[in-house]
Amino acid sequence: MVNEPVEKKIFANCIDPEEMRVAIVENGRLVELFVDRLWDSQRTGDIYKARVDSVLPGMNAAFVDLGQGRNAFLYLAEVKSMKIEKGQEIVVQISRAARKGKGARVTTRISLPGRYLVLVPGGNDVGVSRKIASEEREHLRAIGRKIRPEGFGLIVRTAAVGTDEEFLLKDVSELLSTWKEIEHEASRQNAPCLLYQDMGLLGKVLRDELDEFVTEIVTDSEEEFYLAQKYVERFCNKESLPHVSLHRGKIPLFEMYGIENELSTALDRKVWLGSGAYLVIDQTEALTVIDVNTGKYVGDKDLRRTVLKTNIEAAEEIARQLRLRAIGGIVVVDFIDMGNEEDQHALLERLEEVFKNDRCKAKVFGLTQLGLVELTRKRARSDMRATFTRGCPFCGGTGQVLREEAISASIKRFLRKVVKSSAPEAILLEASSAIADFIHGSIQKQWEEQMGIKLFIMPNSKMAWDKYRIEAQGNLQQVLHRVNLLKEREAGCVVYRTDPA
Repeated sequence: MVNEPVEKKIFANCIDPEEMRVAIVENGRLVELFVDRLWDSQRTGDIYKARVDSVLPGMNAAFVDLGQGRNAFLYLAEVKSMKIEKGQEIVVQISRAARKGKGARVTTRISLPGRYLVLVPGGNDVGVSRKIASEEREHLRAIGRKIRPEGFGLIVRTAAVGTDEEFLLKDVSELLSTWKEIEHEASRQNAPCLLYQDMGLLGKVLRDELDEFVTEIVTDSEEEFYLAQKYVERFCNKESLPHVSLHRGKIPLFEMYGIENELSTALDRKVWLGSGAYLVIDQTEALTVIDVNTGKYVGDKDLRRTVLKTNIEAAEEIARQLRLRAIGGIVVVDFIDMGNEEDQHALLERLEEVFKNDRCKAKVFGLTQLGLVELTRKRARSDMRATFTRGCPFCGGTGQVLREEAISASIKRFLRKVVKSSAPEAILLEASSAIADFIHGSIQKQWEEQMGIKLFIMPNSKMAWDKYRIEAQGNLQQVLHRVNLLKEREAGCVVYRTDPA
């Protein structure tokens, strides 16, 4: 499998430890973003000595305590030849970080990644990355078998292509040393406790993403600048070292290179294409659905050519959006209908090609009977939506809220009940600003006439969309006094007045 030629740049915004970000830009466009926050816990790759909290035979799973009240999910099918019991202490590694309200997932099958190899304690075989061309695979597999330590497995990474055996041996030696330190800590510490943390954010990105296409690495952190310099000097070809630089400008790094602008639209539901067509991306718990629309693009006189061109452009952007948003799992795409089988084949072929540069394996399953394209993409980390957003406190995550008409009708029924029970002369109602604005005017006057009261509506910008309450009720002067007191606390000091009865 040959990667398409790209110019790749890495930008590391690491000056603030509270939130560090590393962006990968290919051919001038943002394609991936990695985020690490100071308060994030249970990062993928971290190794713990855990205590089994409970065993669930019906689910063939267990919950293990990682410390600080954090439990993780362990599939027993992944446990290496041991019986798991409550209270037992075991060494586990986080295979999937907590996301979308779900706890972390752990495994007892430990793996330690290096630049060229992955060391698998307790393994006995040698695997080779599927991205490596077939003619090179057997050669690297033979070297891997030669240098594999007894009692360990090895996985040969893509970066090992063209690397001398001595560098692979050095990688093995360093990984073995790390594993011995982990075993030593596990023998002397009580569960639950953290035994090993993976490299920092930029270090992990360089280890996993640095290849011959990277031409530049820019960071705004002096510490990360020296780390990047040492890393490229050690692992990159001396004849084609990427340029490493420290950003010291007054304009923030991501703003200087236009990354912040791209991120501002990275969570948008609608994504415009260069031609004027657009995508609509909807993420659900089960799958992600993408709809392709011609939008403003009218093409030329040939409808078939217009549709194919739009779908091809959409396929290329879909691959970028899935990488950028870190979307994994099942993806269903509703491309614009194409009756011609030759065009359908061309679209699927292009869709296969655009995923070749993606480190997360994607598989295209072709067209369904309904004309939808199904594909899957490996989940490697939390998606962008889970990283940057939370459930809406107004809609509860449904994406829908009650209409203004429905809320106002509910308020009217509530007021009518209050009037019948206590017969006040005036009522001060507090509601969200938008709902207050909706009721003000003709609706408010109608209610006053129908219920025979004086009604005051107090807008509250901090109140939830569909919430409301009675702030005061009684005779007109009492309620009016309360209204003016509340208004005087605000900067505007707006005073309601009424003519004397």
